[in-house]
Amino acid sequence: MHGAGPTVIKLGGSFASSPNLTDWIAAITRCAGRAVIVPGGGPFADAVRVAQAQMGFDDRAAHRMALLAMEQYGCAIQSRHEALSLADSLDSIHRGLADGQVPVWLPTPMALSATDIPQSWDVTSDSLAAWLAGKIGAARLLLVKQVEPAHGTARVADLAERDIVDKAFASFHAANGVPAFILGPKDHGALGRLLCGEPAGMRIL
Repeated sequence: MHGAGPTVIKLGGSFASSPNLTDWIAAITRCAGRAVIVPGGGPFADAVRVAQAQMGFDDRAAHRMALLAMEQYGCAIQSRHEALSLADSLDSIHRGLADGQVPVWLPTPMALSATDIPQSWDVTSDSLAAWLAGKIGAARLLLVKQVEPAHGTARVADLAERDIVDKAFASFHAANGVPAFILGPKDHGALGRLLCGEPAGMRIL
């Protein structure tokens, strides 16, 4: 099942101010019809964290606001290329793929209605990408981050301890069984190889 599904690509919010964002969008759109983007929160999620510290609202409110932050970043990404389309449901994701597009996931409707997604900062776009990968039967999950991953493998517990993935990621990763990899800021050239089943980046165990 995993071999035939699309590739879920979590595009980190830290790329919002990075010159590598253009290269990643170009690489991903060359995979139109075979990839789904899960946007990070970026500066929009950072604003939620600052506001929570100042205003004192609870994590439940912060979770909803962080989902909307992902949607803001997703809308910004989608505006960069005509091959990108916004999708807020399984139907719209599958429709975008069938139309030869790259769906950019707007997570709020699906995530808020999911009883298996904790509403806390332990769950970020990393875990949400893993959750979505399981829901759509993805072939693989790629986490594109502002880190320089070593080639080979890494234990998910070690990655969480180093804050490379969020605290909840391990449970979502274990539940869906989708092969997951971390790619660094300049690994966009490896995207095509990964989609063809060739090794690239760092495999998460």
